[in-house]
Amino acid sequence: MDESFIGLDGVRGDLVDRAWKIRARIHQWIGIPCGIGIAGTKTLAKLANHIAKTAERKPGVYPDELATVCNLAALSDEQLREVLTATEVGEVWGVGRQLSAQLKAVGVYSVHDFVQLPGDLVRSKWGVVLERTWRELRGEPCIDLDNVPAPKQQIACTRSFGQPVTELKHLQEAISEFTTRAAEKLRRQHHLAGQVLVFARTSPFRDGPRYSRSIVVPLRRPTADTTELTNAALMGLKAIYQPGYKLAKAGVMLLDLIPDTVVQGELGFEDAVAEQRDRYRLMVAMDQVNDRFGKRTLLLGSSGIEQGADTWAMKQVRRTPRYTTDWHQVPVARA
Repeated sequence: MDESFIGLDGVRGDLVDRAWKIRARIHQWIGIPCGIGIAGTKTLAKLANHIAKTAERKPGVYPDELATVCNLAALSDEQLREVLTATEVGEVWGVGRQLSAQLKAVGVYSVHDFVQLPGDLVRSKWGVVLERTWRELRGEPCIDLDNVPAPKQQIACTRSFGQPVTELKHLQEAISEFTTRAAEKLRRQHHLAGQVLVFARTSPFRDGPRYSRSIVVPLRRPTADTTELTNAALMGLKAIYQPGYKLAKAGVMLLDLIPDTVVQGELGFEDAVAEQRDRYRLMVAMDQVNDRFGKRTLLLGSSGIEQGADTWAMKQVRRTPRYTTDWHQVPVARA
């Protein structure tokens, strides 16, 4: 998570002072510096966060008092106009490169230029989405805070390999591991997947023959069973695999997600319901063991029990030490 929106309704006291204390606590507990933007709408708050970071990194662009913590709601109309004039329109949340070019083509270069446009013109020329952004920049809330994140429409697990993979066996181990991770996320979300997409490709930055293929494998019935999802992924992998390539990345995506409380019924030609119930209990037990004792405590045989992830794992040479989760990496103080 690299950002979060927090509603300040009912929060008393000096908001800027409270924001500085929050920032200090985050830096003390996690060790990551952050910028904080305060405003009346989500789009303005996002812009305030950009101003806070820019004012700290590039002194002189904005007033010094807006560095690190920027409260646009506390500025006067004249101060706000100066800040919006100094900000390019392309820095607005939701205004991408193409929209920015279109706006500049009609003489809109700054955020202040943009908010001065007539609302009818914005809607007729660029649509209701940009009009919503325009209203937010003028202080009219149009985007609600999400207290609970919406369920994902698809779940993916993709990785770049630490070294090129050339053998089907190692690629199968990687795909099995990726499917296992995606299936765990699927069960935590209480959903079932109807299709499995698997892909593999070479690096676009290395010399040699290029390869990039993917395939979608439909399932007979939606499921969250790791074994069924892995079997489908491996079936798709065999269909697209071609020897002779140095593969740099592969991955799995679970598609057509539906809640696990809604299942399409079938004619009772086999005892599928009892079979699914038993497999569900097995998956729950597997997740509980791995949560308690660590990943890969219980895994499918196709994930590579002997070699594990030695061949296809990421390098992670700059990984931060795991002081709080690995006994072997706990710092030792000697007096």
